[in-house]
Amino acid sequence: MRALPLPVRPSLAQTIDDYLAQMALSLRPQSIIGITSDLKMFALYTAEHHREVNGAADLERRHIEAYKLHLRTAGRGLKPATVRRRLSTLRMFLERIMEWGWEDSPSRALVFAGDLPKRDEALPRFLDDPSFAAFMRAARSEPRLLLRVAMELLGRTGMRMGELCSLEADAVVRIGDFFWLRIPVGKLHNDRYIPLHPQLVELLEEWSQHPDCGVGGLLLTNEGRRLNRHAVTRMVARCAKKAGIAYFNPHRLRHTVATQAINRGMSLEAIAALLGHRSMYMTMHYARIADRTVVDEYFAVSEKVEALYNKAPLPADAEGPNMRRLRKEHHRMLGNGYCTRPVELDCAFETICETCTYFATAVEFRSTLRKQLAHATKEGQTGRQKLYSELLEGLKETGKASRRNNRDQ
Repeated sequence: MRALPLPVRPSLAQTIDDYLAQMALSLRPQSIIGITSDLKMFALYTAEHHREVNGAADLERRHIEAYKLHLRTAGRGLKPATVRRRLSTLRMFLERIMEWGWEDSPSRALVFAGDLPKRDEALPRFLDDPSFAAFMRAARSEPRLLLRVAMELLGRTGMRMGELCSLEADAVVRIGDFFWLRIPVGKLHNDRYIPLHPQLVELLEEWSQHPDCGVGGLLLTNEGRRLNRHAVTRMVARCAKKAGIAYFNPHRLRHTVATQAINRGMSLEAIAALLGHRSMYMTMHYARIADRTVVDEYFAVSEKVEALYNKAPLPADAEGPNMRRLRKEHHRMLGNGYCTRPVELDCAFETICETCTYFATAVEFRSTLRKQLAHATKEGQTGRQKLYSELLEGLKETGKASRRNNRDQ
């Protein structure tokens, strides 16, 4: 940060520089480059628009709010993800120097979670099976061995591009009856072993005889030079063009491997281990792509709904196991809940009005009472059956009494 232009306040520049020195002790150089860029943008902004700010201790909430507007309106505007990253970096910087008790620090928190734009949770993009097969055929037809090895490693293991470029010369090891590939410590500060397909083992055996193998302690080198991201990107683009596929980022091969795995029954835990995910949250993105349960249930229901459109009789299992279970457990809906009484048991409350002392019936309801009696008999509900029988019998007695009275008159 000492290389910042002159308008930047020395006190703020020094505080940021000291902060970066501390963070460099625990983060990778590439991460420090990103943090430096974000904090540099903020320092330049305050120097240009808020001359009263000499150091971090002079910052107030109004400066943060003005900076938020600047990020969204400067030039053609930044993408929400970029705005989120810059505000997150600034928030972490201010909170940490406060926690560390530095003299040049704000007196209170200035950036909050609500200031950060919502993160878009876009699904990973991947190649479908026909496109992936065409891509791999194109890669295998290439005469250059390095290209074939690199594409096979990316397409079969799902490793990151940076991990591919950092593979060590002794990365292939044999454990028991199988060959494994040691993926070096990378983005998430962890290394891992993943199994190798027999065809890939044969290809790596062929590569082991190549002059570029093992140069500088690396498994893959490009004419004696370290393999870099740009070279890998060109290889992917060449194979994609040959396969008739629009250009795509090499990282999409990683997404493709994960999607193929989960779509064919591999557990999330195994996929997380294969890809080197630190948390299952990362792996769950692929579960959202290829949820076999959703597919199976969707098409099972679609067939039954289609029968309604065609006015065809529904199959015997149209009710489905879940609806059948629901009907058995909650077969009667009430005003504020469900009755969970098993259907085979009688219920005195179904005839609670008929047993009330204020209940009265007449001969015009005889047909309805007979239907209710027939239903109770069919369902084996002896309580209801007895009640309706007594009510019908009562109507008989009432009719007889009425006829006697008519004769006497």
